[in-house]
Amino acid sequence: MKIIRRLYDWMLHWAETPYGPIALFILSFAEASFFPIPPDALLIALVLGLRKKAFKFAAICTIASVLGALFGYGIGHYLWWNGANEFSPLANFFFNNIPGFTHTIFYDVKSLYDEWNFWIIFTAGFTPIPYKVFTVSGGAFEINLVMFIIASIISRAGRFFLVAGLIWKYGDQIKSFIDKYFNWLAVAFTVLLIGGFVLIKYLL
Repeated sequence: MKIIRRLYDWMLHWAETPYGPIALFILSFAEASFFPIPPDALLIALVLGLRKKAFKFAAICTIASVLGALFGYGIGHYLWWNGANEFSPLANFFFNNIPGFTHTIFYDVKSLYDEWNFWIIFTAGFTPIPYKVFTVSGGAFEINLVMFIIASIISRAGRFFLVAGLIWKYGDQIKSFIDKYFNWLAVAFTVLLIGGFVLIKYLL
């Protein structure tokens, strides 16, 4: 936990430098494939410092994260296997060193893909579920790439523009609330969204 906390503090310090947007892009890209800390905290800090660029920062987050998701997909598709059902040295490195990667979770993700397709990618992209596990696993299990990209764009844009929009509108008043309850807010939003589609399907 101390390592994670140091990474978190290191990430936030970029908001106080001229390189904040560049750092936001790099961190958003990395988080979608291997980095353990989500970019939301840096996004919030940047928007608080320059609220008129709130949606520009959200766009940076979205574009970088989707590109990072494609990078993660490429890792899974091209570098994950070393022969039939045998993990490559890179895959074993992920299992041993990257938070969120375990053999059990990796194969559980396959079951989720088989059952939920688009929705599990969307849920992983919008909520605090480790997105990188799903991007790499998506490539390893050869999930439909077009569906993967569409779900990634919608979920990542929804998440980052929601955060940026709340900070743009409410500023400091909402910051502490988001910091404390973002995970629950994200889960609740996803449940309501999926529930709405299920209800529409049922009524039709």
